[in-house]
Amino acid sequence: MGRAYQNRKESMAKTAAAKTKVYSKYGREIYMAAKSGGTDPDGNLSLRGLIDRAKKDQVPSHVIEKAIDKAKGGAGEDYSAARYEGYGPGNCMVIVDCLTDNPNRTFGDVRLAFTKTKCKIGTPGTVSHMFDHCAIFAFKGEDEETVLEALMDADVDVTDIENEDGLITVFTPNTEYAKARQALTDAFEGIDFDADEIQFLPKTTTPVEGDDVPLFEKFYDMLNDLDDVQNIFHNAELPEQAE
Repeated sequence: MGRAYQNRKESMAKTAAAKTKVYSKYGREIYMAAKSGGTDPDGNLSLRGLIDRAKKDQVPSHVIEKAIDKAKGGAGEDYSAARYEGYGPGNCMVIVDCLTDNPNRTFGDVRLAFTKTKCKIGTPGTVSHMFDHCAIFAFKGEDEETVLEALMDADVDVTDIENEDGLITVFTPNTEYAKARQALTDAFEGIDFDADEIQFLPKTTTPVEGDDVPLFEKFYDMLNDLDDVQNIFHNAELPEQAE
């Protein structure tokens, strides 16, 4: 699998607007996870993982609690997941995951980001077959054999496991997320995940160079600024100074 994955690139919340954007994204995800899987984090591992990630990204407790309370009340927005695929600057491949209460608006906003940067939005499946949809867990440790044994005992389908510089990274199919997380938390008391998420990992990368670099940054920023966009996955390989 290699170390191709990047931790979710939330903007460093240096401004009030950026912080609000991060809080909104987490609030929406937590609300949906609690509404669909139950409001008790101990019985809803997706919710538990989201809460842990939100805390690490310094999302205030009141934002988390408000999202869960909204789900408990059964009221609030009815979001649905939407995924868009296409080709970005330099012909790189892009997947955009959204949560929306108005799919027509969201599609129009995402399509505008593509067209304004001379990119091409495609139909479902256009590029996703060139990504692996993975659950990723990273945590401090040295003994990958013990980790692998714990996962195998729990009948988890492990795609890959790495151990480098005291950090163990486990890759499983996205459908194994809950089972893998439960197995790891059961086997290793007090485990603290550096990464705990589901991502699309590109099977290959596409170099983005020259004039396409600032265009890619504009494209990425336009998508990231949309309220409905939760995650942007891509296979662009950017010059180091541009990353």
